[in-house]
Amino acid sequence: QVQLVESGGGLVQAGGSQRLSCAASGRTFSNLFMGWFRQAPGKEREFVAHISPSGANTEYADSVKGRFTISRDNARNTVYLQMNSLKPEDTAIYYCAGRGIGWFSQRTATANYWGQGTQVTVSS
Repeated sequence: QVQLVESGGGLVQAGGSQRLSCAASGRTFSNLFMGWFRQAPGKEREFVAHISPSGANTEYADSVKGRFTISRDNARNTVYLQMNSLKPEDTAIYYCAGRGIGWFSQRTATANYWGQGTQVTVSS
């Protein structure tokens, strides 16, 4: 089993920046594909970004490309999401996710492991 705990959410003004962290425990973190998803009120959970076990490869949703950066520190068992140029439409609960084999689907929110989520609110 893997436990994921997100932190770093909160209220930020449009145009601002925020960094989310996700600490993992319970299994060899460096073997996991890691990702971030988000869910806005009344909407389905959607893919944001994911990163390969080594950190060498990343992919992003079109809506965040160029503004968000996913990274990981395998020595600290932590994955990060740096969010810049935030917009009100980025307001959502952000979830950290882990997957043992292969990339996450960008169409459906499926994962082997989920964090509890952290709220990000962007004011206009």
